[in-house]
Amino acid sequence: MFDFQKLEVYKKAKSFHLRCIEILKENKTNKTTNDQLTRASFSIALNIAEGSGRFSKPDRRNFFVISRGSVFECVSILDILHDTETLETEKFQSLLKSADELSRILYAMIKNLSN
Repeated sequence: MFDFQKLEVYKKAKSFHLRCIEILKENKTNKTTNDQLTRASFSIALNIAEGSGRFSKPDRRNFFVISRGSVFECVSILDILHDTETLETEKFQSLLKSADELSRILYAMIKNLSN
């Protein structure tokens, strides 16, 4: 097992990605939206994994910043899906809560690497 696989933030990112995939399968969204949400949610976990393998603090920090940016991208997509009534409120709120948790954890990781 790789070290990043033990990280709680990685496990949460993986779960978030899988939930986003489920949402896309359940709802009729266009190809562009499917691709964008899939790539953005996948990017969260991928950048956590890649960042954890870097040796310098600035390098690790950069990947965690990118990962957090992908969280924000996902929230924007989900927000628009909710506004267009493609995504029901209960699922939107649940995903929003997960995204907020990911964002907070990543922010703390970034801040710790800034010192």
